[in-house]
Amino acid sequence: MGKRTRIREILSASEAGVEAVVKGWARTVRVGKDVTFIALNDGSCMSSLQVVAGPELSNYADVARLGTGSAVAVTGLLVESPAAGQRFELQARTVEIVGPADESYPMQKKRHSFEYLRTVAHLRPRTNTFGAVFRVRSMLAQAVHRFFADKGFLYVHTPIITGNDCEGAGELFRVTTLDMARPPLVNGAVDYAADFFGQATGLTVSGQLEGELFALAFGDIYTFGPTFRAENSNTARHAAEFWMIEPEMAFADLMADAALAEEFFRYLCRFVLDHCREDMAFFNEHVDRGLLSRIEGVASTPFAMMEYTEAITHLKKAPVAFEFPVEWGLDLQSEHERYLTERVVGGPVFIINYPKEIKAFYMRQNDDGRTVAAMDLLVPKVGEIIGGSQREERLDLLEARMSEAGIAPAGLWWYLDSRRWGSCPHAGFGLGFERLIMYLTGMENIRDVMPFPRTPRHAEF
Repeated sequence: MGKRTRIREILSASEAGVEAVVKGWARTVRVGKDVTFIALNDGSCMSSLQVVAGPELSNYADVARLGTGSAVAVTGLLVESPAAGQRFELQARTVEIVGPADESYPMQKKRHSFEYLRTVAHLRPRTNTFGAVFRVRSMLAQAVHRFFADKGFLYVHTPIITGNDCEGAGELFRVTTLDMARPPLVNGAVDYAADFFGQATGLTVSGQLEGELFALAFGDIYTFGPTFRAENSNTARHAAEFWMIEPEMAFADLMADAALAEEFFRYLCRFVLDHCREDMAFFNEHVDRGLLSRIEGVASTPFAMMEYTEAITHLKKAPVAFEFPVEWGLDLQSEHERYLTERVVGGPVFIINYPKEIKAFYMRQNDDGRTVAAMDLLVPKVGEIIGGSQREERLDLLEARMSEAGIAPAGLWWYLDSRRWGSCPHAGFGLGFERLIMYLTGMENIRDVMPFPRTPRHAEF
């Protein structure tokens, strides 16, 4: 048997009358009088290739008994298809049954709920929806790297095991080799000096702080890797393990930060429209009816900008009842963010200059003494999708803010050193990769855009 051809290549470029070898999994098997039709999918695209098998095959009786999910290798002649909706079909000369599947296979030909499919997450990539999700996820990951490479950014791998908590929220997963049944104690507390690293360590919540150090050497850098939050959150938007994209730019202020975030986000919108057409059409048809027009709108219109203080004024005047209170000094909730982007602006909007008490210690203090140079990008249907800031480059102000926030300088001595020698204004942002995929596919649960989601009480597969 010759080299296999991907079904995507056959459907897009091939001519009829040529011999082809295809290998994949049977989506459906229909047996008629003296003929069996197999819809064969190999994951290369949404579409399946119809294989037509006749009784002249030596193993035709076995082929006619094939179950959904079976793996087969087919050699045959590519011919123009008389059936509607497909250009070609493959007239089988040989059908090798590589891996049979019987009626106990959980992905039988019917509609399954996303909740059910999470219980068989090891098999759900074989469905149309999840095939499309993970093809788009793969393409988007490559687009992220392409965007930053074209702009001359350095890609830096920041540590996954860390001794510091970037956000100061105390939501780290502990990493240890200590005996959990008999941990060494000093004055009743665990003695981490006896641990593998000689100190308490956890899984990183962000690569930002290390990214800042690299920006202060290379100018423009980005990280793109896994991050972890040990918060017991069971919403459709939170996971314990997810991927983050975090660029950082030296000699940049808040406006430069927002400009990069807008260019990046619009680039990714345009990218999926141009390069993932079949899968995006599927999402528009079966998952979220207005998806394509919404993404097209974001890709082609400039983003608005609004001060936090102005946003609070709009929310206070809103003719709707919010579940959460609206006051200057309180953080914006999802319902507030969606109202601003969907009803006030009618498109993406940056909210800038937030009260310093609700933002992280590293954000640059504004001259008013009340706010910091922070920015959040809000988009329709989701709310906040990017969060960033200009960083506090002044050592004395950073130390004072850490003291106010109760963050011990001893653990971040290396971070403070970056403000001690050759400090400069710099800025960056974070984009949760899964939130981006949710936005661009219309999928509404973060568990459904990750291959094997990690959420409270769930670490299967």
